[in-house]
Amino acid sequence: QWQLVESGGGLVQAGGSLRLSCAASGFTFNDYTILWFRQAPGKEREGVSCMNSDGDITNYADSVKDRFIISRDNAKNTVYLQMNNLNPEDTAVYYCAAELSYFSDITCGSLSDNGMDYWGKGTLVAVSS
Repeated sequence: QWQLVESGGGLVQAGGSLRLSCAASGFTFNDYTILWFRQAPGKEREGVSCMNSDGDITNYADSVKDRFIISRDNAKNTVYLQMNNLNPEDTAVYYCAAELSYFSDITCGSLSDNGMDYWGKGTLVAVSS
């Protein structure tokens, strides 16, 4: 049974930091590109960041560039999203998703949620002003 489980969300003041984790099981994690998405209340889901299976392709949404850092530990089947200098506009439910890495450059380049093979259930990040 496959699983993607996000953790690390919570309430933080503006300017603070959080590190989200996405733990995978039940599939060959090393073969998958992992993306982070978020959905704020009343808004559409948006791609936040992406890292391919080897870790040599990454991408970030413009809104989080230079503040968020994605990383992965294939030995632990886990992807991380370090979020720094958070602001209230970052408030959202954050999801991780996995796609088999055939076209990771395209997937990461677009940050599109089309074609994801697995999804987590999300973790809430709330940033107070």
